[in-house]
Amino acid sequence: MRYVQLLRQQAAAAAGTAVDFLVTIACVEGLHRWYMLATVLGNVAGGLTNFFINRHLVFRATQQRAPAQGARYLLVWLGGMLLNATGVYLFTQYLHTNYLLSKTLVSLLIGLGFTYPLQVHFVFKKP
Repeated sequence: MRYVQLLRQQAAAAAGTAVDFLVTIACVEGLHRWYMLATVLGNVAGGLTNFFINRHLVFRATQQRAPAQGARYLLVWLGGMLLNATGVYLFTQYLHTNYLLSKTLVSLLIGLGFTYPLQVHFVFKKP
């Protein structure tokens, strides 16, 4: 069961990441905004997408109160966003990596090492 849940969560993460990257690229390339602002806006859009998919399809946790669950998700999401923004900044500014490559590498590290474990054991845990 955990393996199926992990696969579903990875699909949800991919959907959230796709929205995140689309917003980020649109802001940088289309609207000519600073890559850090674009990273934050992309994270917001991707986070909302990910919460909805995780709540309804991955963890099927709709029996839990949405506000309490949303508050837990917000804490994890804010931590992830801070880690992602810091990582993208460090990779881009100091390693001179393209912002999209920075965002990809950092997103993978944060997603597997921080976000997923906290979603399983804190945000969408079974009562």
